[in-house]
Amino acid sequence: MVEAVAVAASTKANPRFSGYAGANEAAAVQSLADVKPGDVERTPTGQMELDRVLGGGLVPGSVILIGGDPGIGKSTLLLQTLALLSEQLATLYVTGEESLEQVSMRAHRLNLVADQVRLLAETNIEAILAHTQQEKPQVMVIDSIQTIYTELLQSAPGSVAQVRESAAQLVRYAKKSGTALFLVGHVTKEGTLAGPRVLEHMVDTVLYFEGDTSSQFRVVRAIKNRFGAINELGVFAMTEKGLKEVSNPSAIFISRHQEQVPGSVIMVTREGSRPLLVEVQALVAESHLGNPRRVTVGLDQNRLAMLLAVLQRHGGIATYDQDVFINVVGGVRVTETAADLPLLLAGLSSLRNRPVPKDTIVFGEVGLAGEIRPVQGGLDRLKEAAKHGFKRAVVPKANAPKRGTLEGMEVIAVERLSDAVDVF
Repeated sequence: MVEAVAVAASTKANPRFSGYAGANEAAAVQSLADVKPGDVERTPTGQMELDRVLGGGLVPGSVILIGGDPGIGKSTLLLQTLALLSEQLATLYVTGEESLEQVSMRAHRLNLVADQVRLLAETNIEAILAHTQQEKPQVMVIDSIQTIYTELLQSAPGSVAQVRESAAQLVRYAKKSGTALFLVGHVTKEGTLAGPRVLEHMVDTVLYFEGDTSSQFRVVRAIKNRFGAINELGVFAMTEKGLKEVSNPSAIFISRHQEQVPGSVIMVTREGSRPLLVEVQALVAESHLGNPRRVTVGLDQNRLAMLLAVLQRHGGIATYDQDVFINVVGGVRVTETAADLPLLLAGLSSLRNRPVPKDTIVFGEVGLAGEIRPVQGGLDRLKEAAKHGFKRAVVPKANAPKRGTLEGMEVIAVERLSDAVDVF
């Protein structure tokens, strides 16, 4: 038996830590005042809606994870983006789920000018990185990260260990070479990204591709972005020629009924820096069940139950014997509290069978004490509604303009839930 001292492997011998700042040389401690902030260089992708979600364009060395349901349009969007970027940058599309012929068929079907896009069908991460040494791409797409595996591990592709290690090697390569990297990720039944949560922490930007495959509209939402604002929204329409940008999404999420119908309220939500008009529909019907149903599409179901309790306590309107169904038109998910007041007024409109005027918009947060609380960006929401021809607004008192009117719009400021109920 011979005693040996264990020596930590150097970063050069251990590729797991190569490519990071300070991997090859000792890092020095500096004062924050001595570090000058650098200007982030951005490259426009040629698609304004995607640039909006990314924060203005692609940043060299950034890693973007994009997830969505199968067939939602992830590969189509990225192939269109590479075709536009290939005119000025070196691009590489790595496919692990399709053959090169299938990618070529998609490009021809979309009439893309993608002669400069380089293609590679490979799932081994070591082989992919070997090809990148020759190609030296400035923008690269991995479709998808669940199909990539490394020879360092014996587990099957798609396992937690394989996804984590393969993504780590790709992130190191992107940071070291300055390549902008897109990773396509699968989603689970719950709609979240499959694989370990550490995958979301490793990348710079996380995008979710949302929408119903039966509808032509698709929404790209930023959940995390180190180079821009989160919760930004990009809207696309799926056509025979691929994804087309929707410059005025408010027009597609509100349905202009020919006549006034009960249970429909137009609200102004705010996704990132963009005010967006959406329609909230409610159906309140008598229940014959012991526990009446509370069903929401695009909103939080638990918040609906809480708001109905507030309506009963502070509005004097009980729904314990009614089924309540709430839907946000167009497949949009609204997560902010500005939907509280539109939700309650839509349900009240359906319960009383009394329609809300078509030229009226509503937004506001409802507190447990029955107060109507202000929301962020109230003036921008009112301007967006006025631009689309709305003449009346029911808003929290703190969000109302000082003069009470805005470009010909009548603004009704409410402080309590009872005041909003009395308006209609």
